[in-house]
Amino acid sequence: MRRRTLARECALKILYQAEMLRRVISVAAQQFWSECAGGALPAGPLRSEASRQEEDIRAFANRLIAGVEAHLEAIDAKISQYATNWQLKRMAVIDRNILRLGTYELLYADDIPPKVTINEAVELAKKYGDLESGKFVNGILDKIHKTEIVPPDNPPCGEQGRIP
Repeated sequence: MRRRTLARECALKILYQAEMLRRVISVAAQQFWSECAGGALPAGPLRSEASRQEEDIRAFANRLIAGVEAHLEAIDAKISQYATNWQLKRMAVIDRNILRLGTYELLYADDIPPKVTINEAVELAKKYGDLESGKFVNGILDKIHKTEIVPPDNPPCGEQGRIP
């Protein structure tokens, strides 16, 4: 499993734990890292190279959760805006937190390609959510991407300048 993928999983677990236990996100993160002390990382090649890779995983996961925590109100507002016919509080906790991670990446992490963000979020939803979670997450993040990131007068590559 790739480092950033694993970091996103750790970040999701931290956000989920914070919400379920009604803890501040940064406190949940400290508890998560101290309890797992590497235990969240699977056995095998990743474990054998552990220290540097573990630092990278932690750093990226901490970046994500700190970003979500810092922008939580704006992130939740964006999700609510694009989650047609869904109230944020009525969404499954896991879906809501996957959407928070994905929305943070789309809106605030310019170094991560939007397609990567959406794909990673959909994969998390398929792994941890229910049967419809992947489609649900994809639909909302895609709307956010198309509306907030890609300007309407600047269509995606391949759609402009086509010769009939």
